[in-house]
Order: sequence, then C-alpha cells, then structure tokens
Amino acid sequence: MDEKFFQSLIRRSHEEPFGKMIGLEVVEVGLGFARIRMHASSRLSNIFGTVHGGAIFSLVDEAFQLACNSHGVMAVALNVSITYVSAPGEDALLEASAEEIYRTNRTASYACRVTEPLSGKLIATAQALAYRTKKSLVAEE
Repeated sequence: MDEKFFQSLIRRSHEEPFGKMIGLEVVEVGLGFARIRMHASSRLSNIFGTVHGGAIFSLVDEAFQLACNSHGVMAVALNVSITYVSAPGEDALLEASAEEIYRTNRTASYACRVTEPLSGKLIATAQALAYRTKKSLVAEE
C-alpha cells in the first residue's frame, strides 16, 4: 500500500463520529501497524474517577481497525481480548498501538498496547483477531 491509501484511512478515522466524540487522534498508520492517541479527560471517567475501560478499549479498537485494514482489504473484528494493567493518571495522554503478528488470506492477528507515552507506563495489552473479507478498500479511495 502507498502513502495515499494510508492518508485515506486516516481521513476516514478523523471523520468517524464515535472517534470524534471521544477525541481519538491518529498518530501513524503503516502496513499492518497503527498508533492512536487520546487524552484521558474527565468526560471519559468511570464511577471511580478514572478512565472508563470502554474508552481504553475504544482506543485499542481504533488502532486495530486501522492496522488490519492497512493492506487495502476490508477486515472486521472477530475477537478482541484486553487486559487492563494499571489505571492512567488524571488527564494523561494515552497511546494505543496495534502491530500485525500474523496474516493469512482470511484472518490476521494483532498485538496491541496502551501506554502513557510520556512516562512509558503500561495501561493495557490486547490481542485482536480480524476476519479479512475479499472486498477491496483501494477502489473506494
């Protein structure tokens, strides 16, 4: 895939209503890889005043979505399993990365991590499995 295609994925992510609502920002998209950022604001808090697990999961899911679609073939989630390691600091910057581990014509596996990039603190890890359809995304540019 070329940079033009990656830019089209980034544009789609920026236009996504849910991503806008929680403040997702694309940092990087490459072949089988993506990094996304989000600020841990009070609007994303759970009942304990820390970032809601659903917000952290959504950050992972966006990185996974971009990484698994970076080959130009529509891919959808089959399974995502997340482990929350520690709570982010108040108003922390969070970054999720998704990196392809293995890909076949039908499925692809990804390792994901959420960190506070300024301190390196690990927040969560996830494993994700995508189903790769036969639909080309390149023609949709």
